[in-house]
Amino acid sequence: MPNAKYPPLVGVDWLAEKLGSPEVSLLDASFFLPNQNRNALEEYRQNHIPGAQFFDIDEVADHSVKLPHMLPSPERFAEGAGALGIGGDSHVIVYDNNFFMASARLWWTFRVFGHDKVSVLDGGLARWKQEGKPVNADAVSPPARTFKAGFRPELVRKLEQVKALLDQPEAQILDARSPGRFAGAEPEPRAGLRSGHIPGSFNLFFKSLVDEASFRLKPASELTELYHQAGIDISRPVVTTCGTGVTASVLALGLYLLGNETAAVYDGSWTEWGGLEDVPVHATSIGPA
Repeated sequence: MPNAKYPPLVGVDWLAEKLGSPEVSLLDASFFLPNQNRNALEEYRQNHIPGAQFFDIDEVADHSVKLPHMLPSPERFAEGAGALGIGGDSHVIVYDNNFFMASARLWWTFRVFGHDKVSVLDGGLARWKQEGKPVNADAVSPPARTFKAGFRPELVRKLEQVKALLDQPEAQILDARSPGRFAGAEPEPRAGLRSGHIPGSFNLFFKSLVDEASFRLKPASELTELYHQAGIDISRPVVTTCGTGVTASVLALGLYLLGNETAAVYDGSWTEWGGLEDVPVHATSIGPA
């Protein structure tokens, strides 16, 4: 079950009490899709939670491949984390301003690289502001530290591994994209991709996990029902996917909260799969939308 000292989620009141604590490293991981026409770094520079640094998932990434924000090497991630003053004893708190989209991705990334002292701010910047907590535009530059990164391959799936799942009827692949994109009825935000989904996969739109009024994740009972309605047995292995491996991490976070701590993310996701001509694609929804 989730670690009580380093829970997957922390609330705004908890964080407000910890601001300025040397044991906490606060990261703004905001990220927006190309069709949202928003600049995460510029928004961070205008206002952020006091003490937060900006973590760019496109910068700390594997640039040797053409796919966006793919997992970096452990060495590259260690360099990026250390430059932000994060060490092995740091409790990393991540938030964003876009429905957990990249805070969950960064939470998963830290876990992939062996750092379990990581939590997501429940509701992100929107909830923080809703509760009347302070923001500022101050620059933050703590001294660099040494961060040592391991690697947990069991939390990551690559193309060939996902292909292999097509021959396993019991496999559970869960797609976080909108029902329209999953069904192939809506265009992809990135040009040049086929429409549809991985054959045999199920669909659970990541925003369904978020309460619209509070911006927080829904209670465990409601999350359980959402996964069940999507056709997922949360007690069994699950591979999550989406457009680029970002919102897939929101589904992984939800599963973690429900006790499934081994859900893996298909890093390349639809930007990889839908950009290939030699893999099968279905364009009709096969699971509850």
